[in-house]
Amino acid sequence: MFIDDLQRQTSAEREFLLTAPVIGRCLAGRIDRPLYVSFLMEAYHHVRHTVPLLQCVRERVPDRLAWLRDDLDHYIEEETGHDQWILNDIAAAGGDRAAAVQSSPAIATEAMVAYAYDTVARGNPVGFFGMVFVLEGTSASLALNAADAIQRALGLPGRALTYLRSHGELDQQHVGHLSGILERLSGPEDRAAIVRCAKGIYWLYAQMFRGLEAAAPTLQLPQARQA
Repeated sequence: MFIDDLQRQTSAEREFLLTAPVIGRCLAGRIDRPLYVSFLMEAYHHVRHTVPLLQCVRERVPDRLAWLRDDLDHYIEEETGHDQWILNDIAAAGGDRAAAVQSSPAIATEAMVAYAYDTVARGNPVGFFGMVFVLEGTSASLALNAADAIQRALGLPGRALTYLRSHGELDQQHVGHLSGILERLSGPEDRAAIVRCAKGIYWLYAQMFRGLEAAAPTLQLPQARQA
């Protein structure tokens, strides 16, 4: 199956992401609220582009792949509003929702989003499924464990972890759906575009995580309210 081949071809880039020190620190429960809120803010800055990116892909899908538009409509429906989940989590974790909206993304986060738009607009639009593969696969494998570790370490209410928990559950379901889409994208040029995009997103996403520990100390948070 192509998804297995995609995993093999991007294994080095995936390892680069998963060995980001902040991921190991989080799963071990060595995390503080500024670091968690810093992660949520960067997540907001890329997740808010998910639906616009999907809409761009839908507009540019060639007629030879017309069947893909129904799948994109399904993704658009499922992903709508997830940026608001993140803002709710920021507020519940003691962060400033309005400040998060007004903040600027880290360069790595902005570059990841820009790379995705460029893939769609200037390259093969189906390459965007490389980004879907990276983000959904990472979420499915890590999000629920990360949410448990963060909640234990910080004593946050459940309403501060809706993004991680909901995405962890949804993306476990989505992986099978994505596998079916990838298998139907059988053209060599389409598969090459997906592999290239996945490699780039893995690298940029890893840079985003590697920058979190430098950004977190600049956040001044009030005492979080307990559930």
